[in-house]
Amino acid sequence: MIREVLHTSEAPAAIGPYSQAIRAEGNFLFLSGQIPLTPDGTLIEGDVKIQTERVLANLQAVLKKAGLTTANVVKTTIFLSSMEHFSAMNEAYGRVFGTEPPARSTVAVAALPRNVDVEIDAIAVY
Repeated sequence: MIREVLHTSEAPAAIGPYSQAIRAEGNFLFLSGQIPLTPDGTLIEGDVKIQTERVLANLQAVLKKAGLTTANVVKTTIFLSSMEHFSAMNEAYGRVFGTEPPARSTVAVAALPRNVDVEIDAIAVY
C-alpha cells in the first residue's frame, strides 16, 4: 500500500501524534480534523463563524499542499460543541463549498481540543 504523509507550514502543526493529511493508494487524501488555530499555533477565539472560517482556511492550506481545492473534497465531518452553533457554522461553510458541497455529517460532542467550538475533517480525491 502506498501511503504518503503531507505537511504544510501554512496550517497549524499537529498538536498530537497525527499527520495533517495522508495520501493513500487509490488517490484518496484523508485530512485530519482542524481546529481554529493559526499556522503559528495561535488559538482563534470568538464566535463559531470566525472559528469555522479559520478551520476551513487550514483545510484549504492542506488541500493546496496536495495540489487540490475544496472541489476535490467528497466528505466532511463537522464536530460542534453545541448544535446551537449549527447555523453560524453552516453560513461560513456554505461560502467555501458553494453550490456543489461534499457529503457531510455534523455532530455535537461533549468537548473539543482546546475547548474550541468547531473541528472539521475531510476526505478528498485526486
